Amino acid sequence: NMDKILMNNLGFYGYHGVLKEEATLGQKFFIDMELYLDTREAGQTDDMNKSVSYADVYELVKEIVENKRFNLLEALAENIAEEVLNKFDLLKGIMVRVKKPEAPVPGIYDYFGVEIKRAKDE
Repeated sequence: NMDKILMNNLGFYGYHGVLKEEATLGQKFFIDMELYLDTREAGQTDDMNKSVSYADVYELVKEIVENKRFNLLEALAENIAEEVLNKFDLLKGIMVRVKKPEAPVPGIYDYFGVEIKRAKDE
């Protein structure tokens, strides 16, 4: 059973979407993540080097969401999962949920989104 580092409702302004207006005007995106790893050694030694810094993960995700551009939420989520897993050796897997509360859909809703889980290829 894998331990998790939780990162919830990280908000960024980005330009993802199929419509031209989305690419020019932009909108808010919210990201939830679960980082799967074994935190036992970090817990026993109280040593940051035995875990993954959520501050460092945050900076990487911020850079992706704010500076890259994708038509699909699926592509944004996949990119986040891939880059975070690649950069942080201790991670065994990741869950990424991308939420788009201002999607160009007329109606009343909280958000539309996608959620993916990826494991590191050992």
